[in-house]
Amino acid sequence: MTSQELNKLFREKGRTLGSVESFTGGGFAKAITEVSGASHFFKGALVTYATEEKNRLLGVSYKDIDEFGVVSKEIAGQMASNGKKLLNVDYCISFTGNAGPSAMEGKPVGEIHIGIAFLDKAQVFSFNLEGSREEIQGKAINIAFDLLNNAILENN
Repeated sequence: MTSQELNKLFREKGRTLGSVESFTGGGFAKAITEVSGASHFFKGALVTYATEEKNRLLGVSYKDIDEFGVVSKEIAGQMASNGKKLLNVDYCISFTGNAGPSAMEGKPVGEIHIGIAFLDKAQVFSFNLEGSREEIQGKAINIAFDLLNNAILENN
């Protein structure tokens, strides 16, 4: 799935999309908005790179951050769910992970979590990717295109 194909699908289904990104640094939003017509379905993005912004802007619980770490499925789920409400979208995708160059919170380089909130639920998908920092970010964004494709086809 490409960003162009995802653009077409969201427009055909009449659904809106937003993103909340951490380790991808806005790369997903950039990929989506590079395609003409994105303004018809993509409402916006938040890049909450710092932990305190995950709490301040998204309302992610410090208690959960302390318990699970920011690189966790629990935080990815909160980011997607809270982002869906904040951005007022049908689907919100979130990214949290460790793209390197070294371990963080005891989590290895390449551990990533992608959350998708839609309807009244959130799903989180976890992966262990290999490659450079840029490669891990790029792979995560491409995986997200496929996950969103599956989510919208299965739930629309």
